[in-house]
This record gives sequence, C-alpha cells and structure tokens, in this order.
Amino acid sequence: MEKINNQPPKTIKIIAGPCSVESREQVFKTAQFLSESSKIDLFRCGIWKPRSSPNSFEGIGEKALPWLKEIETRYKIPVCIEIATPQHLELAVKVGIKHFWIGARTSVNPFSVQELATASQGLDISMMIKNPVSPDLQLWSGNFERFTKAGIQRLAAVYRGFSTANLLPYRNDPMWKFLIEFKRIHKEIPVYCDPSHIAGKREYIYEIAQRALFLDVDGLMIEVHANPDAALSDHEQQLSVPEFSKLMNELIIPSKLVSQDLTMKKYRTYLDIIDNELFQLLAKRLEVVKDIAQYKKEHHIPILQIDRWSEVYNNLLQLGKTLNIEPSVAETFLSFLHETSIQQQEKIIGFS
Repeated sequence: MEKINNQPPKTIKIIAGPCSVESREQVFKTAQFLSESSKIDLFRCGIWKPRSSPNSFEGIGEKALPWLKEIETRYKIPVCIEIATPQHLELAVKVGIKHFWIGARTSVNPFSVQELATASQGLDISMMIKNPVSPDLQLWSGNFERFTKAGIQRLAAVYRGFSTANLLPYRNDPMWKFLIEFKRIHKEIPVYCDPSHIAGKREYIYEIAQRALFLDVDGLMIEVHANPDAALSDHEQQLSVPEFSKLMNELIIPSKLVSQDLTMKKYRTYLDIIDNELFQLLAKRLEVVKDIAQYKKEHHIPILQIDRWSEVYNNLLQLGKTLNIEPSVAETFLSFLHETSIQQQEKIIGFS
C-alpha cells in the first residue's frame, strides 16, 4: 500500500463474498479461496435474494444458514447476510449469525425497516443499511434512527449508488455528492462503498472503489465468486478470487492523518480564504438581484430576459475558456446562478 507523506495508511474494512449462495460446494470454495489469498473482515453472501422477476434465482434460503455458520468456524471469518423480514432475522440468529445488511429494495420502505428494527431489539447484532434505490437522504437517515431507538449500536451505511434514467457505463449512478452529504451529516456512522452494484460490470470496479477510498469511505463491500461467469445472479459484476486479490494490491489507501500534513494545511488555508471571498461576492450579487426584482415588479417587467441571459451566458463561458475552466464546470456554475436569481425574483414578485 502506498504511503502519503510518510503517514500510515488508513485502516479500512473489507467485506467480500459471492452475490448468492448457490450450493454448499460453491460457497465453501469461495470462502476457502478468500481466507487463503486475502484478508477480509466479513464474508458476505445472499441466501434470500429480492429479484425483479420471480423467474430469476431468488436464493437457496434457510438451508444455507448452517453452511454459513460452519464457514465462520472453519475459516475464522464472520459471515454477514442480507435480510428483508423479521423471519429472516429470527432464523439467522437461531444458528448464531450476528452480522446483517438491509438491501436497497428494503431500505426504501419505512414499514419494512421498522419491522426489522423492532425484531432486533435486545439482540447482540450488527446492522449495515444500504442506501435506498432513490436518492432520499432523509429516508436513509431515518432508517438508522429506527435501529438506534431499538438499541442497536453497531450500525454502518453501505453506499451502492442509485437507480436513475441517466445513461451511464455503470449499473447505478454513483451521485458522489450524496455520499459526501451523508458523511457530513452522520460523522458517527461508518460508511462502506459497494462498487460492485455501482459498476454492474467488473471492469469498472477498480475506478469506483478507488474514487470511494479518496472520498474517505471506511471500507468496501465487493462481490467475489469462485467462478463468476457461471454465477446464477449478477455474474457480470462479480470478481474472481485472483481478480479480487489483484484489486486489493492495486488500490491506494489514503492516509487518515492527512489533516496533519503541513502542505495540505497550507492549501486548505488558501481554499478557506477563496471560499469566504466567493460567499461575500455571492451575497452582494443576491442583493443586486433583489433590487432588480423590485424594479421589475414596480414596472411590470417579465422575470425572464432570455436575450440578456444568453449574452451573459455566452460571454462568461468564453471567459471561462480563457481562464482554463472546464466547460462543464462553468455551465453548472452559471446554471446555478441563473436558477438562484430566478427563484429570488419569484419570491419578491410574488410567484412563490
């Protein structure tokens, strides 16, 4: 692992294993390979699989639970599984499974999450909660509140992107700004990234995992299969054991102590000064926008002046090019300014 400025690398948690338990032979083979070739903290696998079609493989179910407990004993790796109902939790706890996650299709439903939280009261378990399929930060946060009220203290978040209409090379839209906002609000909750579900294809897993690490996630949850091409579910996004070992060797783990780096402190001081100046300028701009809105209101002038905006937009885009600002960055910034100006004028003129 690469060291940055002679600081020790951050310790991250690695959760790995197959998407689904397909047979005793398959799951034991994968667990053995992982235990021999890599250091993982949890062995993940699904035995109940929420699928879009009932004709898809929906998991082996309850009969896999003794196998997983045997894997814990034999390979000294704690096992974690996905649960969606209180019955799943009850059956798993009976055989001694203590680590669980709630999938995106369950975390979108407050009733289901509350039932699981209620069923977990008094249990010595850990619970990871994947973000809902849609980008609803309040809904995701509420899921953690439910388990906290139930007395579950070992909680973690799993970030797996969102199902959107965006045409991307990935299966799910990463929407990294959503991850950043969750971490800002919930500093007390460890956040792991699931690059397998964001990627959808194994060739994208490295770039997603690396980006997540540079966004300071606490760990990775990665799907690994003894024979991915023969997997009964999500075969395109599962890594073989050699591919997983290669990934672990190539990933750069950033230093957790970067805040102590003097060079970084200098750069951050510069950014703080610039950010303060930007906000002061933004405040002045909004005051001018309010004056313009008041004038338009008194003289019955339309809010939108498309010719004026087109002229400003094109001139500033050209200025951005001369200043070496990426066009996409300039366009996003200008769109924000214009939308904010329209909203401010609507408030004053009386449309909102």
